[in-house]
Order: sequence, then structure tokens, then C-alpha cells
Amino acid sequence: MSIWWSLHLRREAASVPLARRLLIGTMETAGVDPDVSYDLSVALSEACANAVEHGGGTTPDGSPPAYRVTAYLDGEKCHIEVTDSGPGFTAPHRPPRPANSDAEHGRGLCLIQELADHVSIGNKPGRSGAVVSFDKILKWKKDPSLMAV
Repeated sequence: MSIWWSLHLRREAASVPLARRLLIGTMETAGVDPDVSYDLSVALSEACANAVEHGGGTTPDGSPPAYRVTAYLDGEKCHIEVTDSGPGFTAPHRPPRPANSDAEHGRGLCLIQELADHVSIGNKPGRSGAVVSFDKILKWKKDPSLMAV
């Protein structure tokens, strides 16, 4: 089974739970194991929160600042990509270092790397903006709800 969706969201905190709920609902319907769904939903929330916080100001054409979330469930893998139109990463991106345990910020990229199987962090080619993408091998529930349809 293959499922694909893409969201164009305003850079507002309220958009983060929307993306997370859509991902969880999609995976639940497809019969993905709840632990895997939870890991991916936390990773997605972190990537979206980063896009909201660091994704740039107003756009050159005057449209509201936004970011995009794209998710693919294809066979045994889920791929998620979050892109924004901010300044991107200023230097070649190194794997994130864990923040202090009492820090309020700076743990999102580390969490994504812990929860996903493969992570890519960089800039959009030829334009400004960051791209955070990650993959995870899926596990399935014994009785997926989709089978009952």
C-alpha cells in the first residue's frame, strides 16, 4: 500500500498538532504499529516546530509565511520531509549535539535522529530554506483496521 500527502501550513504554532494528527490518523488507518506511529509523530512535531520558529519572515511576494510537510508511506517505509523558506542552515550541517538536559531549546534535531532510522538535514538546492527529512522502517499491527474495510 502507498499513501502520500502534502500540507502547506502557515508558520503558526497551531499548525504543528494538525500535521501530527494527520500523520497519526494516516498510520492508524494503514495499520502501522502505534509505537512506530508515536515515534514518527514526535519527530514530525519537532521538525514542524523548528520550521515555525526558524522558517523565515514574510515572503517576497507578500504571502503569509508558510512551510510544507510531505509524507509517504510506501511499502515498509515512511518518509517525511519538512521544508521552510527561512535562511536555512548557515554552515554545512553537522549532526546535532545533545543540548543540556535542563535546556528549553535545542533538542529537536537530536530527538529526530534518535526516533528515525535515517535523517537528512540541509538547505533547499538553489533557494533559501531548510529541509529536514527522515525515514523509518514500519512495523504493523496484527489486525490493521484497513483490513476490515
